[in-house]
Amino acid sequence: MTADITSIRHDFPILNTKLPNGQPLVYLDSGASAQHPKSVIKKISEIYEHYYSNVHRGVHQLGDRVTSEMEAARSRIQTFIGASAPEEIIFTSGTTMSINLIAQTWGRHFLKGGDEIILNEMEHHANFVPWQAIAKECGAVLKFIQLTPDGRLDQEHYQCLLSPKTKLVAVTGMSNVLGTINPIEEMAERAHEVGALIFVDGAQSVPHMPVNVVESEIDFLAFSGHKIFGPSGIGVLYGRKALLEQTPPFLFGGNMISEVHCEESHWAKLPAKFEAGTPAITEAIALGTAIDYVSELGFDAIQQQEYILSQHALQRLQEVPGLQIYGPHELEHRGAIFSFNIEGAHPEDLATLLDRKGIAVRHGHHCTMPLHQHLNIASSVRASLAFYNTTDEIDALIDAIEFARKRLRLA
Repeated sequence: MTADITSIRHDFPILNTKLPNGQPLVYLDSGASAQHPKSVIKKISEIYEHYYSNVHRGVHQLGDRVTSEMEAARSRIQTFIGASAPEEIIFTSGTTMSINLIAQTWGRHFLKGGDEIILNEMEHHANFVPWQAIAKECGAVLKFIQLTPDGRLDQEHYQCLLSPKTKLVAVTGMSNVLGTINPIEEMAERAHEVGALIFVDGAQSVPHMPVNVVESEIDFLAFSGHKIFGPSGIGVLYGRKALLEQTPPFLFGGNMISEVHCEESHWAKLPAKFEAGTPAITEAIALGTAIDYVSELGFDAIQQQEYILSQHALQRLQEVPGLQIYGPHELEHRGAIFSFNIEGAHPEDLATLLDRKGIAVRHGHHCTMPLHQHLNIASSVRASLAFYNTTDEIDALIDAIEFARKRLRLA
C-alpha cells in the first residue's frame, strides 16, 4: 500500500498551521512528540463532552461505557504488539514510568550483588538512569556494549559481554539521536541463551515499525502515547505474564488490591496489580484510537513513506558544507531521525534560526548525555520525521539551514 500523503496531512490539522511570524509550520520534531490525527482529537473531545466517568467503579451507564472502552483499548494494544493476553498490557504515564516500574519492582526483587545488567551509550536517560540507580542499590554491575564508528551496537562485543551473570539487557529499539535500528530479535535470542531477560525501550521504534513481542521473544517493552500520535500522560508497559505475576507491585492504593485488612493486604490480579489509583482514562482510550489509525494506515505504507523521506533527507543534508550527520548512513540500519551539527554553528543558534523559517526541530543532548560524550560533542540539532512529512518540507529545512549559515556568516 502506498501512502496518500495529501489525505494523511488532511488528517492532522496542526500541519496547516501558520506560525505567529507568518511562516507555515514545518514540524520535524516527532521524535519528541508526534502530532495527533483528527480521530484522536475527536475521541478526546467526545469523551469529555458526552460520557466521561471513572472506571472499574460503580454500575452506572457512563462508568460502564468508559470501562468498556478502556479495556477495549488495552485489547487493541495487545493485538498491535502481538502480546499473548490483555493482562500483559499495563497502562502507565509513559515510557519513563514503565521502565522505572520494572526497575523498582522486578529489579529490586530479583537483582542481587554481582549480577550484571547490559546497557549501551546510545540509550535515552530513561533506559539508563533507572538501571544505574538500581544497580547501585543492589550491588549489580553495569556492562556497556561498544558502539561501532557508524553508531551501531557492536554485536561481537555484545556476545562477549553475555555470561551466566547477565540478568538483564536493556536496549532501545531505535536510537532517538542516531536513528540506529537495533537487531532486537537477535539480541533477545542471545540474552536468553545465558538466562537473561531483555527490556526494550520502544518509544522511538513502536510508532514506526511493526513489533511482535512473542515472535521476537521480548520480555518487557515500553512505549509512550505521545510518540505514536496519541495523547501525552499515557504509556504502555508490556511484560510476559509469568514475569509480571511473580513481580511485586510498585504503587499501592485503590484498584490494585483484592483485600485489605488491618494486618495485611492482598493484591489484585493483572493488570490491576500495577495500576493503582485512577488511571488516565481518556488518554488510554484515545491511545487505542491512535493505535487504530496507525493500524489502518499500515506499516507497509508508513515505512515506505519514511524510507522515501529518509533517503531524501540523507542526500540533502550531506550536500550542506560543514554538516556532520551522526549515526548510520545506510538506510537499512536507521530510521527517520537525523541528528547533526554544522561546523562553527552552536546547535541552539542553528535551531533558533531554523524556527524563524517555521522549522520545528530540537537541539540539546536529547536526554542522551553519555552518547554525546562518546561523540565528543555537547549537543546537536535533531530533525525527526514521521509519515506525515514531505520531501518538500525537507527541502524547506535545507533552505532554512542555508539561511542560518548566512546569518552565522558560515557561507
